[in-house]
Amino acid sequence: MKDMKLIPRVTVNTLVRELGGIYTAAVKSGWPLKRIPTPMLWGPPGVGKSAGAEQLAAAIETGTGKRAAVTEVRLLLFSPIDLRGIPVANRDKTLAEWLKPAVFDMDPSEECVNLLFLDELSAAPPAVQAAAYQLTLDRRIGEHRLPDNCIVIGAGNRTSDRSAAYRMPNALANRMQHYEIAVDFPSWQEWAIRNDVHPQVLGYLAFDNSRLYDEEVREDQTAFASPRSWMFVSDILNIMGERAEPDALFNQISACVGTDTALSFLAWCRNHSELPCTEEIFQGKCSKYPSSPDALYALTASMAKYVEARSGCGSREEITETELDNMSAYAARFPADYQACLYRQLWRIEGVRRKLMRIPGFRLWMRRR
Repeated sequence: MKDMKLIPRVTVNTLVRELGGIYTAAVKSGWPLKRIPTPMLWGPPGVGKSAGAEQLAAAIETGTGKRAAVTEVRLLLFSPIDLRGIPVANRDKTLAEWLKPAVFDMDPSEECVNLLFLDELSAAPPAVQAAAYQLTLDRRIGEHRLPDNCIVIGAGNRTSDRSAAYRMPNALANRMQHYEIAVDFPSWQEWAIRNDVHPQVLGYLAFDNSRLYDEEVREDQTAFASPRSWMFVSDILNIMGERAEPDALFNQISACVGTDTALSFLAWCRNHSELPCTEEIFQGKCSKYPSSPDALYALTASMAKYVEARSGCGSREEITETELDNMSAYAARFPADYQACLYRQLWRIEGVRRKLMRIPGFRLWMRRR
């Protein structure tokens, strides 16, 4: 897929809600599941594609009252022959038969709905992708047919993610419906609360949503922030329990999310009681004011990133002049150099300059400068 702009960009929650509704209705009405196009989930590593398959299975269980069983096949590890099975002689040794791979041994009963999750589909060599043609359209491979109660879903990284990925052949792509998985903090937060993510991780990412995922990963960058790597951090802190001193875990945390993000996270952990909620600042509901230089610097960065996230293409809701006015009134209490730091960052954001020029607090600051 050369251009992900040509397909819908959805969060995992939206995808689960929409596909769960379709599959639940099909199961209840007896509509053949093979008549529903195979969804293909595109996205960078660590954004929740695999977790989305598990959530979809849970939604189908809730909607239908049937057991939903997920079979995950990492196609990168398979060859075309692995998918078809092992050839053996028939009983009279005149013909070859193929033993069905264990991954395709599914429960065909009416009490069950099977979900075959073809992960890393785009990373599979072209020959393996070709072998997946039959699975996605005909629900069979060679002599082996998937049960009628089976749903097939594919997932993979984009060729632009600098991960192992081959361009999907048009013949296979046209057999699927394609979705790009978007990283969205409110959706992730909802999932994180249900899955016992550590309070410090939740609090830090609520303070600075932009740290949830590194959109631009440098070629020399190995550890980077993603929903998956933040879950690693959460697990480390949960394992340590009350004994967890984040500063003492710096190496482990930076090994998960990178040194820069780890430093920012640890600084927040030291000062989190001082930091106000960024969203409340823009809503005009915040009276709390940090005093330490570290906290003020972190806050100006978070405010700028909040505006940037609300100003870019695909943002959930464009930043309003009222919100900028609330922010300006709050920032008027900052020391002069911190105000300058904030407004310099905001001035660089496309689409914000014109709005800023209509904000009385910003115009007053400009005149003073």
